[in-house]
Amino acid sequence: MKPDDFTYFTKYIYDQSGIVLGADKMYLIESRLAPVARKFNLATIDLLVGQLRGGRDANLQREVVDAMTTNESFFFRDGKPFDQFKSVVLPQLLANRAAKKSFRIWCAAASTGQEPYTIAMILKEAALQLTGWRYEIVGTDLSTEALDRAKSGIYTQFEVQRGLPIQLLVKYFKQQGDKWQIAPEIRAMVQYRNFNLLHEFAGLGGFDVVFCRNVLIYFDAPTKSATLARLGRAVASDGYLLLGAAETVVGLTDQFKPVPDRRGLYAPNPYAFRGPRATVLKFAGGGVQSPRGTG
Repeated sequence: MKPDDFTYFTKYIYDQSGIVLGADKMYLIESRLAPVARKFNLATIDLLVGQLRGGRDANLQREVVDAMTTNESFFFRDGKPFDQFKSVVLPQLLANRAAKKSFRIWCAAASTGQEPYTIAMILKEAALQLTGWRYEIVGTDLSTEALDRAKSGIYTQFEVQRGLPIQLLVKYFKQQGDKWQIAPEIRAMVQYRNFNLLHEFAGLGGFDVVFCRNVLIYFDAPTKSATLARLGRAVASDGYLLLGAAETVVGLTDQFKPVPDRRGLYAPNPYAFRGPRATVLKFAGGGVQSPRGTG
């Protein structure tokens, strides 16, 4: 890739996704763009970037951003966040929302669906505690390809072996040839939306719990701070934010404070100025109301 093309491309990806690509990522860029170039019958990466500069092919733009998005995910990833969800977050939700018996969970950067489906299985396992409750799980991602896979709920043998307890595989999955599909009742618990974390969150409504794990690590400090500020307006004042093991709010925002002795778990800081709050969407007619948003 020519130096001026590299400069243009890295700025384009940063503007579209917030992902920072340094000079050491040249091989990664070229290896991920090569299949896209072949798909669009472009002989070289330079020709692909030339087409991108033209700005006239929305399909190419989408495929390029999808290609540069990291979609690494697996069930019960890292373990601890889901243990904390079961032992800390869910009991607090049941106590704090006892009057209205409803809550909303957002999985930002949901990738191919393993994280939101993990949460759905946890809630399904707690069905007795949640009798009479209404809840909503919203999974969003920048990658349309990843979301299509998430909606299908179909995973390879390798993917279901990564972190998924065998009893849950047997209980909630059905084998289809050499792959596995998660049960329809679990798929129905999650709504998927194409969404860019660089955009305003207000259209998604407010949430009681947000999982935003292993995505901030790809942002620079200003983008991290801006994203956390928007999250501060989206999370309920007594809600929770869960970040990845390598992520933190320290030094980036005063919107959240760490929950003592709970690594990766954060609560809104009551003393921070949070600006206009996102409106928590209400459930309608006993069902789940789809969130409104900019998409």
